[in-house]
Formats: sequence, structure tokens, C-alpha cells
Amino acid sequence: MLSFDYKKRVRYGETDMMGYLYYGNYAQIYEIGRVEAMRSLGLSYKLLEDKYRIIMPVVHVDARFVLPAKYDEELTIRTILPELPSRMITFINEIYNADGVKLHHAIVKLFFVEMDSGKKIRCPEYMLEKLRPLF
Repeated sequence: MLSFDYKKRVRYGETDMMGYLYYGNYAQIYEIGRVEAMRSLGLSYKLLEDKYRIIMPVVHVDARFVLPAKYDEELTIRTILPELPSRMITFINEIYNADGVKLHHAIVKLFFVEMDSGKKIRCPEYMLEKLRPLF
């Protein structure tokens, strides 16, 4: 299993009139967590796209808003990969405030798609090589 934490502060432009992180911005936070978790393993979305011609579109999001994240609050984005991917990769995102209180929980599922053909494929071997030691 992979579990990776990344810190981010809520910026003014990400909030609504109440000073809360606008609900529509949570998907960007999931992406930050995903990209940085993969980067920590030496995996890069850019390499996946440029060299291997593979994209990973999001096909499912299940989100639970527990408590609001507030303007200027430092958040910990915890990204968990609970299982080795096959045709789909599933990430669990948990967002905590500086006191360690859980504010948000989401499950995000993505497919692997060959850019040129548009066909769904299995997780690329080069990615599996980096992930297998964690499981």
C-alpha cells in the first residue's frame, strides 16, 4: 500500500464568500495529491503522456465533505493507493487540517487509455515495476 502526505495552504482565490475552500476546488486537491504521490515514486504524468502515450482520465469520484477547509489553513493531503492497479487505478484522498482533524474523504478512480487509439489498457509495466514493492 502507498500512503503519501503533501502539505498545501488554502489560498484566497480558492475560497467562497464564507472563507471556506469552494467545493468545486476539491478535485484539484485530489490531483495535487495524486501527482505528488506518483512523483515521490519517480513516476511522472508528463513521462506517461510524452514517452508512453498513455493518459489517465478520471471516471469516478465519491466525495464526503466532513468539515470545511478554511482560508489560509494548512492542509495535509493524504493520498492512498490501497491496491495494485490493473485496468483501473483507485486513489483514496483524505484531507486533514493542521490539528490532524479529518475534513474530507474521497475515492477517485481513473482508467489507463492509449492516447493515439483511445482504447482502455492495463496499467503500464513501467508503473507496476515502481508500485509492486509497496504491496
